[in-house]
Amino acid sequence: MVLAVVVLGLSWVSGPALAKGGEDTLGPSLEAAIGVSALSGARIGALVVRASDGEVLWSHNPELPLIPASNMKLLTALAVLELLGPTHRFQTQIRADRLPGPSGTIGELAVRGGGDPALTSEDGWRIAADLRRRGVRKIEGDILVDDSAFEDALWHPSWGPISSRAYHAPVGALSVNYGAFFVRVSPAGRQGDAPVVSVDPPVEYLEVKNRSQTHPPGRPDSLRVSRGTSSGSKEEIVVSGGLRHGTESDLFARSVSDPALYAGSLLKLQLEGLGIEVAGTVRRGKARTGGVLLDFEGEPLSEIVELTLKYSNNAIAETLVKSVGMELGRGPGSWKRGMPLVRNQLLKTGIIDEEAVLVDGSGLSTGNRLSARMLVRALNRALSSFRVGPEMMAALPISARDGTLQDRLGAGRDRMRGKTGLLGSSRVVALSGVVESDAGEERIFSILVNGYEGSTPEAMDAVDAWVSVLFR
Repeated sequence: MVLAVVVLGLSWVSGPALAKGGEDTLGPSLEAAIGVSALSGARIGALVVRASDGEVLWSHNPELPLIPASNMKLLTALAVLELLGPTHRFQTQIRADRLPGPSGTIGELAVRGGGDPALTSEDGWRIAADLRRRGVRKIEGDILVDDSAFEDALWHPSWGPISSRAYHAPVGALSVNYGAFFVRVSPAGRQGDAPVVSVDPPVEYLEVKNRSQTHPPGRPDSLRVSRGTSSGSKEEIVVSGGLRHGTESDLFARSVSDPALYAGSLLKLQLEGLGIEVAGTVRRGKARTGGVLLDFEGEPLSEIVELTLKYSNNAIAETLVKSVGMELGRGPGSWKRGMPLVRNQLLKTGIIDEEAVLVDGSGLSTGNRLSARMLVRALNRALSSFRVGPEMMAALPISARDGTLQDRLGAGRDRMRGKTGLLGSSRVVALSGVVESDAGEERIFSILVNGYEGSTPEAMDAVDAWVSVLFR
């Protein structure tokens, strides 16, 4: 793979549209695959190169700047891994106004977020158990949540109107479960009664307002789960519409409006579950200079990157951008501090050109602009880098096997690792990765499709059919 890095500035930059010799049949098949009606009207940039020597096997507008959607996460993951290292861990600090005495009592407990993007309910149980092991039995005051390590803005201004969907989760320095939760709605035993609603995790912070009904079997479902008002200590979940009698339960993934209060409420639930009394409530506040009870280290960055690439997790990608700004910049983590660091790293390693436009880390913004060639360069570095390459390649979804590719490209099961991209409302489909051909040749590719006129499922199928040509 060393040769592929050497030729980064040669054939990777200006290769022939079609390779010579045995690959001549590849070009017409790829050209035909992007000429289908599902992609009519689209602007398409695509590039295929041989991994062993960087030889261009086929190209179509490879320099065209296009919206990459979640393919942006490839660049974010690569840059953050190189800036912080695969073993980097983020810390969540637990402080108290005093250390627990013989009775195990403290006044206030403070939780200071350190930008960990991947804290989960399971980590909360571990923190609660560690505090109990350190002698805490009662908290006389409140649980303070401190997310001052990041700026106040929780959503990027370029994202436009924010929904309560899980993929629009807020980005804060203290967050659990990626700022999201589940709502299960089951039809009641009698028609006309309110359906049964349960929230996971069942925290005090989330308060259900059930305004829905169980409809007769003949009526269509009209169930909606949306975000209501927030009172500072609580957030409403409004369930409205109807669910047909006799049908199965519906499961909705939704995001919170205040990730820090949500995290504090979850910790309170877990502390009480382990027998630690909490007399006060959960509120915002700065962690004081009292005793440090626990410095909780999260998962290594290598595993966090795998979560964001395998499952295209927007909250993780954006938190990593802010965390880089916090760790390497001056001041609280923010997009303004983090994105220039990501951009400079990618420029320094030759992944992007000056023309690249990097707005956010996840690709939710339609302001991002990348070319297929830039994404191919990123994948080439992932294949060849000793320092971060193994982590990058292991983090990519595998065709017809896991992550966002679990149900795609069945004909090439296990023969592709790649990153998906989709912004259906903006007519964007993207896919970049590495395939193994029938002859055992590794091929790096990227295809970006903007502005297709057909349906989104048809456009995705067309992109998959294009990739399937590369298996031959």
